[in-house]
Amino acid sequence: MLYYVQYAHNMGWKKGVNMRAAIVKDKGTIPVMGHCDSPVGTDGLVIINVTATALSRVSKFRSMGMHYSSEVNFPIVAGIDGVGTLKDGSRVYFALPTAPYGSLAEQTIVNEKLTVRLPDGIDDLTAAAIANPAMSSWAALVFRAGFKSGQTVLINGATGASGSLAVQIAKGLGAKKVIVTGRNESKLQALEADEAIAFDMTADNGQKMFENALMPVIAEGVDVILDYLWGDSALAIMSALAKAKTDRSTRFVSIGTSSGQESIHLPSSLLRSSTIELVGSGDKSVSKADMLSAVRGVFEMAAEGKIKITTKEFALEDIEEAWNAPLMPRPVVRVK
Repeated sequence: MLYYVQYAHNMGWKKGVNMRAAIVKDKGTIPVMGHCDSPVGTDGLVIINVTATALSRVSKFRSMGMHYSSEVNFPIVAGIDGVGTLKDGSRVYFALPTAPYGSLAEQTIVNEKLTVRLPDGIDDLTAAAIANPAMSSWAALVFRAGFKSGQTVLINGATGASGSLAVQIAKGLGAKKVIVTGRNESKLQALEADEAIAFDMTADNGQKMFENALMPVIAEGVDVILDYLWGDSALAIMSALAKAKTDRSTRFVSIGTSSGQESIHLPSSLLRSSTIELVGSGDKSVSKADMLSAVRGVFEMAAEGKIKITTKEFALEDIEEAWNAPLMPRPVVRVK
């Protein structure tokens, strides 16, 4: 099904060259292939010729108006970030295109301050795929946890795209020890971590068993916890920290809710009787400038071969298939 240029005109898009785009018509619906007018540059905004856009959880949910940071009126072009070229041919990563334009189109328009030049040594598809999931752990470690080289990091939910990249980034930033936890033991063992602990929250006393398994590593000291899951596993980790009664301060950084549990019963006594520092990391807690700084660091590390990500390529015309594809390997839409 196509939404042609007159459909875009209803949103007040300026008249330009007709271009291909993935358009979200209504809240909660997936994008469909269509056409709209190309953007027209204005002061402070630059036109990007898009080459590649990766699909992440946050990009999909935000595009459909289902993320806590969504502030959109429909219809819109889907996609919140990507890679492309400027008028002078410079390759850049860009974030948060100016609505109603998104990154899943032949062209988009972006605040010039929200672009990052790509270093040599990283291709467009890799840059598009690695930026969003990697910046989440980089920003959480550096800007929210105050991570320092030589510290110990525990990553809860390390088998996802963001979590697995967090292992590589923590190592690249100089972590002394990286501990990974998650629901899939075989995937945990495949990560280049120092220690892996699997759990099963559906089993009888699953939370308690996980808590007990954590005690030996917690007793040795953990400086930073990056949590991608929340829910019962996060509570088990905090309970183990409280029971360890260590003098070592631990910064617990909540990054996501991949467990599907938005809330937990967190007793006040657990925080009062421990050295846990509980913070969040995300769109509202890390500045755009710091997020872009994180992206620069990620790209430099990737260009040096220190972090890698597997991708699966799709054409823009196959947007519906790409949208429904698993997030690992990371789906990347090649636009040009």
